[in-house]
Amino acid sequence: MSVIQIENMEFYAYHGHFREEQIVGNRFLVDLWIETDMSRPAVTDNLEDAVNYQVAYKLIRKEMEKKSNLLEHIAKRILDALFESLVGIEKVRIKISKMNPPVGGKVDSVSVSLGRTNKGEYF
Repeated sequence: MSVIQIENMEFYAYHGHFREEQIVGNRFLVDLWIETDMSRPAVTDNLEDAVNYQVAYKLIRKEMEKKSNLLEHIAKRILDALFESLVGIEKVRIKISKMNPPVGGKVDSVSVSLGRTNKGEYF
């Protein structure tokens, strides 16, 4: 298996447990790792044979626009949407980071990572 990585996708979104977070919003960074067989597109040089990472980005952007209380919930929704829409992916792992989270002190970010296989198993 080979890996497609999309790193440091930045979104301004309205996720969080606290009411203020869902009004004011915050900055989020998203990293994605997709395991797939790249042997065919490596030979054909045809986008039709590859996992289209532009489609992956658009799916992530769409899910980031939906308000959620928990990063875990967003991560699961994104993984489910990717497997529903993209053909040829074996495993996907996503990391979502909330920048400057309201934890009562100086913290750069809080992150959640979640992975899923094409068999529906989460890791």
